[in-house]
Amino acid sequence: MADVNTETGNTGWAKVWGGFEKNHPKLAKWLYQIFYFFVFSMGVTIIQYLFFTFLPGILGEGLAGTEFMWPQVHMSLFGVEFTWSLLGYNVLYDAAGEVVIGGGLGYFISYEVGSFVAQCINFPLQRNITFKSHGNPVYQAMWYLIAWIVISLICNGFNNLWMPIAAAYVAPAIYNILVTFITGGVSMIIFFFVFKIIFPEGEAKK
Repeated sequence: MADVNTETGNTGWAKVWGGFEKNHPKLAKWLYQIFYFFVFSMGVTIIQYLFFTFLPGILGEGLAGTEFMWPQVHMSLFGVEFTWSLLGYNVLYDAAGEVVIGGGLGYFISYEVGSFVAQCINFPLQRNITFKSHGNPVYQAMWYLIAWIVISLICNGFNNLWMPIAAAYVAPAIYNILVTFITGGVSMIIFFFVFKIIFPEGEAKK
């Protein structure tokens, strides 16, 4: 009986969606794309969080205590002094002056590796399922890479304004959640419209 009800429910939903799609094709397409874009983006966001959380510890205190920042602009906000940069992160210290895992070159490597791996997973999912694009994959991958680099720089610059402050006031687990979802939220909005451009629907032009 449960199987029959499930099948009936699925059929009913398919009819409702089919009718909506027929009457509102443009809106239906946008809703379809937004839904799958959000689901896949959240999935890779979890992957990024795992990298942000565990890879810095694997890389160790040596890299966490190695400063890698460019350019270096000294700032002070909300009682916290830090160095702003477009690339790299401050080395973090506890009250005793000991290096804390979660900053420096170790965190930069973790952030970039996690982000890159996530995008390698995200690219085929968004291209083939969300936008159903059949364009030249090499051309699309090239523009995807360029977009990822530009968006990463924007997010890095933004993150480096608030991350040192957050690190001073919240626990590392909360800190990584904030980094993941704030970064993911900003990049998701930008990426959606970038994808609409680089993933044209339909067959590739001959």
